[in-house]
Order: sequence, then C-alpha cells, then structure tokens
Amino acid sequence: MSTKVTDSRTRSHPKRCRGTTMMEVLVSMFVLSIGVLGVAGLQVTAKRSNFEATQRTTAAALAQDIIERMRSNSEQLGIYTSAGAGRTIDGTSMPVVDCSTDCDPVTLAQYDLYELEQAANGVAEQAAGSNVGGLALPTTCISGPDGGSGIYSIAIAWRGMTKLSNPGTDACGSGSGKYDTVGGTEADVYRRILVMPVFISEDS
Repeated sequence: MSTKVTDSRTRSHPKRCRGTTMMEVLVSMFVLSIGVLGVAGLQVTAKRSNFEATQRTTAAALAQDIIERMRSNSEQLGIYTSAGAGRTIDGTSMPVVDCSTDCDPVTLAQYDLYELEQAANGVAEQAAGSNVGGLALPTTCISGPDGGSGIYSIAIAWRGMTKLSNPGTDACGSGSGKYDTVGGTEADVYRRILVMPVFISEDS
C-alpha cells in the first residue's frame, strides 16, 4: 500500500479577500464630507466678503454723488446740513420732491437729498416688489456749517453681515437699534460706516 506524499508547495491556500471593506468606505465618505463642508464654508465666506465690499463701494459712490451735487448747488449748502444742525436721513425721512422740470436752487437741494435717500434704499433695483439695490438699512448724516465755504462731512452707515466692534469713526446711525443683535443685547455690532470729509467752497 503506497502512501501519497503531498508537497507543501502544492497545497491549496484559501484565496485572499479582495475588494473594499466597510471601514474603508466609511473613512472615504467621512473624508469626502469634510472636503464638501470646507468648500461650502469657503463659499459662504466669499459671499459675505463680496457683500461687504459691494456695500462699501456703494456707500462711497453715494457719498461722492451728494458731494458733487452740493458743489453744484453751493449757494444752498445750509439746506444740506439743516442749517448747520446736521441732517440725518434714515431711509424714510425725506419728503417726495419732483424736479423733473426746472427747479429753483432751494427745491433742487431738497430734491438732491430725496434722491440720495432713494439711491441708498436701492429703489431703482427691485425684484418681486422689493428693493434689492442700495445699502442694507442705510443711515446718512450730513454735517458742516450753515452754508458758506468750509469742511462738510458725509457719513453713511449700513448693516453688515457679521458682528464686529462698533466703529468709533462717527456716530451716524449709532443708537438707532438698526445695527444691534436680535433683542438688542449687543449695540451697533453690525454697524458699518464710511465717512468722507471734504472742503466745499461756496463759489465752487
């Protein structure tokens, strides 16, 4: 009776398991989700930064526009500053003025202020009946002497998207409640402001 000898090299071995384990799939999904969240976070940050930059650019354009209007109507500078007391335009304070035809200098100054308020509110750009242009909750303050040559200051405040320390550059809009946190627990932390002082000559 013969005995069969089996060489160890010819023994069959179980095939190794191939493919992806559940743990590898879970790790891959976790890494992918972190990446997606990171991209989404970058998009939100970029959108906020773009909004803030657009708002500041708009405020600068509005300030420059009213300065040029004041220079063009320099004999009525006292109207722009409310006889030197300082004028605050908070979005609903200016009466409607129509200067589609020729206006006298006094009416023209009032029309300039009305136009400034309308532009700040973004009335010219609307979507679904709502203003989409201009600034978010704007407040405009014009200060200076009661007419005549001198330093005039245009300050424009609006509401930003993130909380920051309250800027002490100018008090325009401060304390109005428009730039507080919900419930007023933190005052003016959303207030952004642009201040543009300029010398205007009555003869300009």
